[in-house]
Amino acid sequence: MGPICIKDTGKYGRGLYATRDIKKDELIEVSPVIVLPKEDWGHLEKTSLLYYSFYWGEDDTAIALGLGSLYNHSYTPNINYENNIENLSIDFYALHDISMGEQLTINYNGDLEDKSPLWFDVIE
Repeated sequence: MGPICIKDTGKYGRGLYATRDIKKDELIEVSPVIVLPKEDWGHLEKTSLLYYSFYWGEDDTAIALGLGSLYNHSYTPNINYENNIENLSIDFYALHDISMGEQLTINYNGDLEDKSPLWFDVIE
């Protein structure tokens, strides 16, 4: 079993939580992706999958499989992610030490410093 599990947050639906202490820079999850070329963007926009997509390269989009699409948003995340183009995956790493039971979050804007508004009201 990996260091994460799915739980109901009670407020934001499902979320991912640490099942043990996780060390800074530890690789937490490698989520394989399905890459959608920019030509598919118009179709994706008409589906709820849009809200689970990641930027992939300059023009494409990716849908993370595994647990990758279940991380909730935070402007002060404890997880960062990198697109692994060669491996066709999104790799999730701990930004700092994380305690067992803590919810794992990413910044949906992709950049840790980006506090741009999202498509939903952010409550932190």
